[in-house]
Amino acid sequence: VRSKLKQFYLFLQAIPLEDTEHVSNKDDIRTSLKKVVRETSHEMVVQCLSRIATHPFHVISIRCMAQFVGREVKYSGLIGSITKIFQEEGVSGFFVGLVPHVLGEVIFLWCCNLLAHFINTYAVDDNFTQAPAVRSYTKFVMGIAVSVLTYPFLLVADLMAVNNCGLAAGVPPNALIFRSWVHCWRHLSVEGQLFRGSSFFFRRVPLDTAALTMK
Repeated sequence: VRSKLKQFYLFLQAIPLEDTEHVSNKDDIRTSLKKVVRETSHEMVVQCLSRIATHPFHVISIRCMAQFVGREVKYSGLIGSITKIFQEEGVSGFFVGLVPHVLGEVIFLWCCNLLAHFINTYAVDDNFTQAPAVRSYTKFVMGIAVSVLTYPFLLVADLMAVNNCGLAAGVPPNALIFRSWVHCWRHLSVEGQLFRGSSFFFRRVPLDTAALTMK
C-alpha cells in the first residue's frame, strides 16, 4: 500500500509542466545536474527527519495489524500501545526497523530523481512535439520501477517492527527471532523471500512448502 501511495505522490509531483527541464548544452547539463543533486539532498534530509519522527507510529500500526495473526489484544489504542512498548522495550522499541526503512527511502529518492533527470536530459529529444508531456511523467514511471527494487527494505523494516515483541506473528513457529535487520535480510535472501507480498496477484511460496504441496 505504501508503494502505491509513493507512486501517487510522484504522480502529483509530475503534473506541473512548467517545471520540466530543458537542457541544450554542457553548461546547462552541469547546472541542471547540480540543481537536482541539491534539491534531492534537501528532500532527503526532510524525508529522513520526518521518518524518524513518524516511525514510532508506524511500529504501533504494524503491531496492531500483526496481532490479528494470534487473535491477540496486546496493543489497544494509541496511548495503551505507547505505554506497553515503553514498559517492555524502552525508547528503542519505538525505532525498531528504522534503519532499513530510511535506507530504502533514501535509495528510492536518489535513484528516482537521478534516473528521471538523465532520461529527460539524454533520452527525450527536444524536437519531439510531446517532449514536455513525456518529461512530466518520467519521475512517476521511474518511481514505479525503483519501488520494486527498494521493496525488500520496507519488508525487512516491517518484519523487524514485530520481531520478538511478544506477538504470535513475531516469534517461532510463525517467525524467527532476528538479531538485527541484517540478519533478517540474509535469512529472507537465503529463503528467496525478499519480495514476498510485493505482488497483488502472485504469492511467493517457500521451496520446501512447494515441494510438500506437490507431493
